[in-house]
Amino acid sequence: MTSAPVQSQAPGSDSREEAKAQLLDAVRKFHQSEESDRPFVPGVTPLYSSGPVFDDEDRVALVEAALEMRIVAARSAQEFESRFSKTIGVRKSHLVNSGSSANLLAISALTSPQLSDRRLVPGDEVIAVAAGFPTTVNPVLQNGLVPVFVDTELGTYNASVDTIAAAIGPKTKAISLAHTLGNPYAAREIAELAQEHELWLVEDNCDALGARYEGRLTGTFGDLSTLSCYPAHHITMGEGGVVSTSDLHLARIVESLRDWGRDCWCAPGEDNKCAKRFRWQLGTLPEGYDHKYIYSHVGYNLKATDSQAALGLTQLAKLPVFVEARRRNWQRLHDALADVPGLLLPSATPNSEPSWFGFVLTVLPDAPFTRRELVAFLEARSIGTRQVFAGNLTRHPAYQGTNYRVAGDLTNSDIITEQSFWIGVHPGLSDEKIDYMAQSVTDFVRSKAR
Repeated sequence: MTSAPVQSQAPGSDSREEAKAQLLDAVRKFHQSEESDRPFVPGVTPLYSSGPVFDDEDRVALVEAALEMRIVAARSAQEFESRFSKTIGVRKSHLVNSGSSANLLAISALTSPQLSDRRLVPGDEVIAVAAGFPTTVNPVLQNGLVPVFVDTELGTYNASVDTIAAAIGPKTKAISLAHTLGNPYAAREIAELAQEHELWLVEDNCDALGARYEGRLTGTFGDLSTLSCYPAHHITMGEGGVVSTSDLHLARIVESLRDWGRDCWCAPGEDNKCAKRFRWQLGTLPEGYDHKYIYSHVGYNLKATDSQAALGLTQLAKLPVFVEARRRNWQRLHDALADVPGLLLPSATPNSEPSWFGFVLTVLPDAPFTRRELVAFLEARSIGTRQVFAGNLTRHPAYQGTNYRVAGDLTNSDIITEQSFWIGVHPGLSDEKIDYMAQSVTDFVRSKAR
């Protein structure tokens, strides 16, 4: 009878694993000591408009990646891409170093020569909102395309289907829109509009992870969707972002652009996945030129690291809890401020389940106070406030002299610029903190009404 072979281990492997386990246990204890409950002191404790929530598993994941010296994209990055795709329901996701890079890759992918007559070329128009974040629009300009700015509705702070339809012209080739502050736009209708006119749809989901429209998760309506994992967002890696799609041709283009523009699809350190590494002939290169060094796009290196991905994995597991906390905090603020005069409260898009990023307040024209006065009051009480992103991008110095078109007017974008702001609803805010925020707004308004 032959005994089974004994699996050999590297010398000292047991002691290394034991040392690692002890270190990680110490990290958990350190986290618990660092994150022990701190009393909330109204007016003193900062109530940030956004911010991450970490537990001991997050800290352990980062430290473990560091102990194993996973300093480039590796197994955690691949696992995150797979899990994220399954989470939102798409075929392919690519991890990148920021949400801004994700938007750059999404728009740049649509300029690929591999898309033939559907390729975006300089001078083509892309519809976007004026009251948005710059990096939803900047890649349009950076690729020589022309942004077509449209207005948004007050309350939902999204563009309507009719507004977008009216902006479509003979040069329009794409639509690039974000779900504003976690509130979905009419995604199905806009996707159908894009399909009807043979337009690409880039769905900026950076502020809305976990939101649904007509029961379907946002990030799945566009030809491409993007995500930010900056600390302000629903999950964080510190820095980081994702480009997702169910179109495998687009996915391959995104991967090429992210990875230096190379034609090869082997992972770094992997060779000959195509089984013909030295039998390619592309461009005017000699036949047999090493496929690992053939470039089919003018690309970048926009990859993230495995330590970022390790944190992303532990954060992604907590997404349902984070989304529920955001919805609960938003509703608590809305209920508390429902009867406060002088303010327009935010509203969810019909048929949507937002994954709220913030709570927008717009000071009405007949209010006996200004936004500036209310913001100053809240900031003095250590309640963080933020503008609704750019308000109106066309009014910023960066866009003076750039080539863009305005469809219709930007009346509401100007109102947002001058009268709107938002406060936080993130999971780090307890009921006590939310109540203090609501009471502070109420106290201010009442003091002005006397």
